[in-house]
Amino acid sequence: MIEKILLASSGPGNTETMFKALLEIPMIQRSQVTVLKVVPPKLMASTMGSQIADSEQQLAETISRLGIESSKVTPMLREGDPKDVVCKVADELDVGLIIMGSRGLGGLKAIFKNSVSQYVFQLSSRPMLLVKDELYSIRPIKRVLVALDESDMSKESLKVAIDLTRDVKGSELVFVHTLSNLRNSVAEAINANPSTDPVLAPAIAEAKRYRINYRCVAPEGKPGERICQLADELSVNLLVLGSPDRRPSIAKGLPDIDRLLGGSLSDYVRINAPCPVLLTRIASN
Repeated sequence: MIEKILLASSGPGNTETMFKALLEIPMIQRSQVTVLKVVPPKLMASTMGSQIADSEQQLAETISRLGIESSKVTPMLREGDPKDVVCKVADELDVGLIIMGSRGLGGLKAIFKNSVSQYVFQLSSRPMLLVKDELYSIRPIKRVLVALDESDMSKESLKVAIDLTRDVKGSELVFVHTLSNLRNSVAEAINANPSTDPVLAPAIAEAKRYRINYRCVAPEGKPGERICQLADELSVNLLVLGSPDRRPSIAKGLPDIDRLLGGSLSDYVRINAPCPVLLTRIASN
């Protein structure tokens, strides 16, 4: 269960709309939410007072638009570089999910354009929900695609997807077995008996346990491309994918080179997916 959420406020837009959609989910309704507004540092102290007052007003307006129950929300105003502040506050509060907007940039382009979401994606070990600013419409969370393999990260993704959809009437889970070298065609894989698949069988059992509708798909070709194509073809509202942290403990404060250059599956999907992407995390030692 996601008990604490950090929403990095960037004003009206898809991120707020996505959060409102999440508020329709019973599990999210029980979560404590911190809405964070970051004030960039100013060289002139004389302008700081008015800037803080404006930011406080914007923060109050954001909370009003979101419609969160007052006992469940905490406004927070911090000064500093947004990239650093989001990571620091997430650790301070020990949140179970960071929600923030994204321009869908990756690799060196994101670094050169000072992407906050790319930086947080690089260095935070917290689960993240990334919402592109303007590239798609936000709909109620009914159909959730879960990318699965044999990893512990995959098990965490399944757990999160079950928690989000178990109490949502008419919800559906789309289980995607991310095989990169599938011998059969996609049609043959869909028609095969998924209950014998070591990856899909546990997911099916969990869906049946909570009486959640489901379907199974095994993508043919490159997993990242097929996952994004399936999300588009099936009109998926949310994509859940594991994003492992491969860095050793000594390098936790440094970027992951695969992510930096866009070489990981999770990086490809977060950039190209036609829907919001929830990246689950289990940090490695």
